[in-house]
Amino acid sequence: MAVKSDFEAVDNDQNVLQKHVAFFDRNNDGVIYPWETFQGFRAIGSGILLSSFAAVFINVGLSGKTRPQGTKCPNLLFPINIENIKMAKHGSDSGVYDAHGRFVPSKFDEIFHKYARTHPDALTADELNEFVKGNREPKDYAGWIGGLSEWKILYYLAKDKDGLLKKETIRAVYDGSLFEKMAAEKINKTKNKHSEK
Repeated sequence: MAVKSDFEAVDNDQNVLQKHVAFFDRNNDGVIYPWETFQGFRAIGSGILLSSFAAVFINVGLSGKTRPQGTKCPNLLFPINIENIKMAKHGSDSGVYDAHGRFVPSKFDEIFHKYARTHPDALTADELNEFVKGNREPKDYAGWIGGLSEWKILYYLAKDKDGLLKKETIRAVYDGSLFEKMAAEKINKTKNKHSEK
């Protein structure tokens, strides 16, 4: 169901932020453990080192924020509860997800309106750096690190051959469809290598 508001947000059964992370829930139980984050990163073509770093950084950083209400003790397996992922939204971000985890089209378009100077539908590495710096809130060091890490990893994994991060690629990462596409491409590359032998 679409909901019009000042944010132009879109609402449905599973919000866009939940869809963004659902790819990493490898067994579809609504909880993402570090080994699932690792497997998800491997599935989209990341190396062992990046996948290991991502599993630790993401799960340790988000687990406590997504813990079910009423749970006082931290879980040392560092699970991320998808149902509560909106609680893990960090500061110094783009505002493309609202407080309820919904996609805000006007905020998405604003990224390109403000920062895409070389190509109207893509960001260069320098423009991406400007964008990340432009979102920084004063003394929000955790948000700075979270934002910088997310965007640098995305650029590393999804830039095109010309070093551009395309608008449709960024849109696809917000709704999680990019991860499915990257995993399918990796499978196809592996199949093609095996068929050539």
